[in-house]
Amino acid sequence: MATRMIPLIPGAARRSPAARRAGRAPEPRRSSGLLSGPLGTSGPDRLQELETTRLTVPVGLHTGLGCDAVGVPARFGFKILSRLPANGCVYADSAWWWWLVPAGSDHDVTWPLPACYARGAEIPDRRPRLIHHPDGTSPYTPPIPLYLLVCQLTGTAPSWAAPPVSSTL
Repeated sequence: MATRMIPLIPGAARRSPAARRAGRAPEPRRSSGLLSGPLGTSGPDRLQELETTRLTVPVGLHTGLGCDAVGVPARFGFKILSRLPANGCVYADSAWWWWLVPAGSDHDVTWPLPACYARGAEIPDRRPRLIHHPDGTSPYTPPIPLYLLVCQLTGTAPSWAAPPVSSTL
């Protein structure tokens, strides 16, 4: 499977931390790699957050299920991209790769660290660009195969809530 490099999409919405706190966008789950500032520092400089951007879906793709994103450190990017049976839109910056998934793909699932689940596909603004465009009209990567692969690469056992089992005799 070949990966096509696609130039940065102009007009990506960027939001400041103040706009995000005002309730205009959902908060992504953060891992330690998403904060700016040198490691080992403390105080306001360490807690300063990066501005955020919402991943934009290319024209012609249908987003009827809403959009969230799953991010992993760049060192896992090519492994995941090459092993998934289907890939939707994939974005990358210098440190993270992001896969679009349907909204609610974190329901009853805990994505293992260092993965990051971003509701509303709002991610730290490191100028991500679209690096993989799906062949069809869906921008989504199937979340269950993505979850299982992320668990395998991070050495984490998959875990999700099971529905109650009952029987009638």
